[in-house]
Amino acid sequence: MAQLYADEQFPLPVVKILRNLGHDILTVQEAGKADQKIPDREVLQFAINLNRAVLTMNRRDFIQLHHQYPEHTGIIICRSNTNWEKLAQSIHNHISGLESLTGQLVRVKFSSTSL
Repeated sequence: MAQLYADEQFPLPVVKILRNLGHDILTVQEAGKADQKIPDREVLQFAINLNRAVLTMNRRDFIQLHHQYPEHTGIIICRSNTNWEKLAQSIHNHISGLESLTGQLVRVKFSSTSL
């Protein structure tokens, strides 16, 4: 399964569900980097250093970073959804079929066929 780095605003309930689905996720909080106003570029660089893909709701900034630094270890962007189970399952479905997340910008979209 994927090795992911969840940024500070990513919902912890979704992290827990993804872990139950077998994904290895490190959160900003667990890495000791919470509440430090770390720039997104540094969040991405930290994930690259750990060989993890970033998991974020911050679509606009990370799409820009994807174009600026295309050799990253993966960026997964999601829309906010309070249905944690549906969000986690959609992420899982989107990334499980990928051989590698390296250099990928994965846009998780919801539809009736996401589950």
